[in-house]
Amino acid sequence: MDISCTNYILAAAICVTVPAVALRLSKSSKLDHIPSVGYSSWPLSYVSSLKYVSNAAQILQEGYAKYNGAPFKVPTLNRWIVVIGRQHLEDIKKSTDDELSLIEAANDSAKVDYLIGPEINSNPYHISVARIHLTHNLGLYYPDIKDEVHTAFEELLDLRDNEWKSIPAVDIIREIVCRASNRVFVGLPLCRNPDWIDLNSRFAVDVATDANILNLFPKILVPLVSKKLPNTAAGIARAMKHLDPIIRERLKCMKEHGDDWCDKPNDILQWLMDEKQEFSTRQLTLRVLTINFASMHSTTNTFTQALYNLAAYPQYVGPLREEVDAIIREHGWTKEAIALMHKVDSFLAETQRLEGVLTSSVQRKAMKDLTLADGTFIPKGTHLSVPTYVFHRDGVVYDSPCKFNPFRFSKLSDRGESARHQMVAVTQDYFPFGYGKHACPGRFLAANELKTMLAHILISYDVKFEDRVSRPTSIHWDLNVIADPTVRVMFRKRTNNWR
Repeated sequence: MDISCTNYILAAAICVTVPAVALRLSKSSKLDHIPSVGYSSWPLSYVSSLKYVSNAAQILQEGYAKYNGAPFKVPTLNRWIVVIGRQHLEDIKKSTDDELSLIEAANDSAKVDYLIGPEINSNPYHISVARIHLTHNLGLYYPDIKDEVHTAFEELLDLRDNEWKSIPAVDIIREIVCRASNRVFVGLPLCRNPDWIDLNSRFAVDVATDANILNLFPKILVPLVSKKLPNTAAGIARAMKHLDPIIRERLKCMKEHGDDWCDKPNDILQWLMDEKQEFSTRQLTLRVLTINFASMHSTTNTFTQALYNLAAYPQYVGPLREEVDAIIREHGWTKEAIALMHKVDSFLAETQRLEGVLTSSVQRKAMKDLTLADGTFIPKGTHLSVPTYVFHRDGVVYDSPCKFNPFRFSKLSDRGESARHQMVAVTQDYFPFGYGKHACPGRFLAANELKTMLAHILISYDVKFEDRVSRPTSIHWDLNVIADPTVRVMFRKRTNNWR
């Protein structure tokens, strides 16, 4: 697709944006019984939608305080969203997928049906594969995660002697996360292939870019326009070139040896193939890309935020390092050792609480008219969300809620109910991994990656900011909270590192 074609699409998008948004935001009559934050009628609601894009956190706080936790609606560029309170979480938990759908809510935003393929949502078997195998096989594949994390840090930092070295934090962390995750997704040597790393690093951005363009068009034009967008399709084609010979070889082994053979791979690609639901390179490639898409950037963002906290609050390095040193000396680098690192877990959980990747989460789309337990009527097609940013700063739940207290959760764990206060917990107070039956199925993999990375840094390196002392402010865009990508962090080998 050439530049001129892209320009035509963008020009067309601009031409239809205002009337399309006007139509969407004017269709609020079914929601008139739910109060608004900002203007509720066109064209002023469009002004409010622009404010939401740049200042969602403040608007969510304003609405939650103004309406005392009762439902309220906010206009976004694409649709009205009804924000629900803590008392409605039970409605979310009890609902069926044909009442409130996470998949359809995500599809409306990311346009997965058009950009990746409708089978991803119509038969999401990759979710159950991830939920079962990523949890049950963690002990089997943890040595691979540890090996890839340690190797990636050593190769990418490439530190000499006792000198400090400045690195672009987001870029390096993204590559380390991609390598560690794909060690489990597709195995060696592909997880270290530079082109594979690059295309997966870009894929989520490509999908988001193409989806944002599609969201500017009326629904009737989306199928046509989606065929003209270059980014996502190019990423799929690149990925297929890498996976095709691997898939062909594994299919050959499955045909010759059945369900088991010597040196059978233990990765997500093989688990998908073992399901025997899809066999073509394209089908399996789309599943692997979707899993990468769902995991890599959130894990990258979370760890970058944690790294910024480590550099900004050096007074906590000592207690964290003592915990890791003691546990690794006694237990080595094992899944069981990682599980014992309560302060490391708490440090990451507190990072997620204050700098989670979303200001609102637990998105659902009403698939039929329904009434919440408090009597609030929700029309079919309405999008719901939970104000995560607000809940994570609730003074009733958290002491000094706006203060970074890295051992907040480990102290709560020491008082009992330790599982409730781990970073993978899914409760009515803590939402980094969602809520209810659709909580992130890969959160145990993500947590072990994050804890292994943080523990490795604590044992192996000293860190500090290159040109600042205080923590950089996160970037807020729409519902996203993004670690500042311009920040550079300096690393130095620990002189008394015994590892």
